[in-house]
Order: sequence, then C-alpha cells, then structure tokens
Amino acid sequence: MSNVVVLDNGAGVIKAGIGGERDPTAIVPNSMGRPLSSKKWLMADQLLSPDVDLTSATARRPFDRGYLINPDLQSSIWSHIFSNLLKITPSHSSLLLTEPLFNLSSIQRSIDEIVFEDFNFKALYVSDSPSLVHLYEASRRPYGLVSKAQCSLVVDCGFSFTHASPVFQNFTLNYAVKRLDLGGKALSNYLKELVSYRSVNLMDESFLMDHVKEELCFVSLDLPRDLHIARKPGKDNLFRCTYVLPDGITHTKGFLKDPEEPKRYLPLYDEAPQQVAGEQIDMDQLENTDNSEDRNRRNGSKIDLTKNEFGLTNERFLVPEMMFRPADLGLNQAGLAECIHRAISSCHSHLHPVLYESIILTGGSTLFPHFAKRLEMDLRPLVPDKYRLKITTQEDPILGVWRGGSLLASSPDFDAMCITKSEYEELGSARCRKRFFH
Repeated sequence: MSNVVVLDNGAGVIKAGIGGERDPTAIVPNSMGRPLSSKKWLMADQLLSPDVDLTSATARRPFDRGYLINPDLQSSIWSHIFSNLLKITPSHSSLLLTEPLFNLSSIQRSIDEIVFEDFNFKALYVSDSPSLVHLYEASRRPYGLVSKAQCSLVVDCGFSFTHASPVFQNFTLNYAVKRLDLGGKALSNYLKELVSYRSVNLMDESFLMDHVKEELCFVSLDLPRDLHIARKPGKDNLFRCTYVLPDGITHTKGFLKDPEEPKRYLPLYDEAPQQVAGEQIDMDQLENTDNSEDRNRRNGSKIDLTKNEFGLTNERFLVPEMMFRPADLGLNQAGLAECIHRAISSCHSHLHPVLYESIILTGGSTLFPHFAKRLEMDLRPLVPDKYRLKITTQEDPILGVWRGGSLLASSPDFDAMCITKSEYEELGSARCRKRFFH
C-alpha cells in the first residue's frame, strides 16, 4: 500500500486519499459549521450527515478569495481528516498537496510549518491543479492529442475563482495564465441575492443555497428566448421550480417539491439553439424579467415570509450566466470565453492550434448542464477559422485534480521530487520551494 497522502485542498471541498487509488477516501467541505441549535462546531464530513440541520448555521472557512487566511483552522480540519477519515499516521507518510496558482510566499511558509512541524510528515510535494489535470487526461488517452503534443489548456472553475492555464510538458505556463474572479461561491451569493429580493430572505443560508444552485441551475444556450419564456405565467413558464425549505421537524434538508420540474425546459434544447455570443442583453432587459413574486411585491401585495417554499424561474440560468457575461452584472471582468482567448494568445503562436483543440474543463462549476456547449458557442467567434476547437469536460470535474495527484504519487520518480523533513529543517521553506518550479 502506498504511504503517500494525496490532498487536493480546495477552498470549497477537500479531496483526500491514498496515492495509487482511483478515487479519494474523503470528499468533504473545507469548512466548519455550527447549527443554530448547538454550541458544538461540526467539521468536514460531519456537515454532510443527513440528520444535521444546517439552517442558518454559522460557517467558518480557512480560505477567503482563494487564499489560506486561517492556518490554524486548516490544521484542525486536516487533523480530523487524517485521524478519523484516512486513519493514517502522518509521521510515516509523505504528502502530495495542491495549492492555488500564484500562492503568496507567506502562505507557503505557513503551509510548510503545518506539514512538517504540526503533522511531522516525512516529505512534501506541492503541485498546482492544472498540471495534475493535464497529467491525468494525458494518461487516460495515451494516443490522444493531449498526450502526443504534451500540451493543453486547463480551465479550472473553482470555488473562489476561475483560471485558464496553458500547460506544456506537465508544467503550467504561469506567464500565460488568466484569471476570472468568479467561482462557485460568487454564483451562490448571487443566487442568494436574487431569491432574497424576490421571495424570502435566505442571505444566511450558505449550505442550503449551494444545494439549490447545484440542483436547479443550468447554462442558457439562447438567452433572449429563455428570458422571454421566463416571463410567462403559470405552466407556460417551463423554468419555474419550487424548492421546499427545511422545517427542522419533519425534514432537516431542503428538497425539490417535484423532482421532474427542473427537466421541463429540456425539450427547448433538443433543437439547435440560436447563436448567443454576438447578442447584447442589457441590464434593463434582465430587470424586466421579474417573476410574479416580483410583480406582487411592486404592486404592494403582501408576501408571506413564513412560508416554507419558494419558486425559481430565470434565476436558474441568470446565475451561471455570470461566468459568461460578468460585465452585464456590473463586474469589470472579461467573460470566460475572452479569458481563454487571452490565455492562448499569450502563448507562442506555434502552440495556438494545439491549445484550441485541447481545452479541458475541470472544477465543480463546469457541472452546470450545457456549460461546455455554451462555452464553445461563445469562443468560436474569437478563434481563427483555420483552427479546430475542441472542449472536453472531465469525466468527474470535481475529482480530476485528485486523480492526477494519485497518478503522480504512485510514479517511481515521486520520492525524488519531494522535499524531506530534514531538508526543510536545514534549508528552510523558501529554498526548498524552488524545487517545485512554481
């Protein structure tokens, strides 16, 4: 059995397991939460228990805006995972750890202290996500373009932000990486605002709204048409869904009132959609798509804030729309297609045709239905006609980075790539880090 612990330390979700295995042992939130009815903080896997009511729970996360700001909290979460979930002894193990691109040296020092001084790991290897995704995809298709050219563009839509990262011969080309300051957390926050304004105040319901987003949101392939349909009343509105809030008595988790409702819009997408990329949707048009609850509010009708359910219509596609048109929401950011185009344009021109043909999507936010199709529609007008465009979504975008790490940890060269505890004690963090070429 391998004695390498592989830890994909995401800001939203931690994936932890033993090198050489296909799937991680633990996939848990990288956070602590305290339910309203309890004085006890719950950690990682405890938050996933079906009996726990997380309504209005207080949440604490070690990461903020993509960077580690609370090393002590991170150390506590790791300790829980190592002892209770992985059941390993760190002093007998090596660690393969992922960290964000362009991590600050002060944060790197804090991480090294945790690894070597708090947990006494034998050795450490630190990697960024794009190179591990590239490694895994190249190994899956040894005769494919990614493997033959040893080149790909990894689009990682994470919890705090999104990176478009060219990878060449297993090294991320840092000078060409482009970042979009939007990720799963920003999308959840936007959904909270929309629902709180239109129906019931859910601004404190982080865990609940993450579930609503994952269950109901999708990417629009024809925004003008979908906005028009979302204005229709009653059953003519194919996007309307009802979500039932937990009541803390009969059910402690939220759920869909009708599990079939979210799929009613799918026949619209069986036909070829219109081109979206060139169309302009102004904010006035978005404002005018209010649902009946909005109209009731503006007409002075009273809304019962004690009700235990709420409806969603255009929120379902307006939330993921942030990734593609952040400027429409007042954010001074390029959309995802433009972000990818800029990243590839920053590379040598000889790499352009290969990069456009080997775009790999990873990260939880790429799981929205129609994500890859919409990205291709937005990106195609930006790509020269002489180049092929191919976008691949990983078979499991949440586990892609971890699986790449597991593959690397089981390679015969892995031990030689690590820094050992004795090297860390002799040379210090900064000099040891130079070995990782970050």
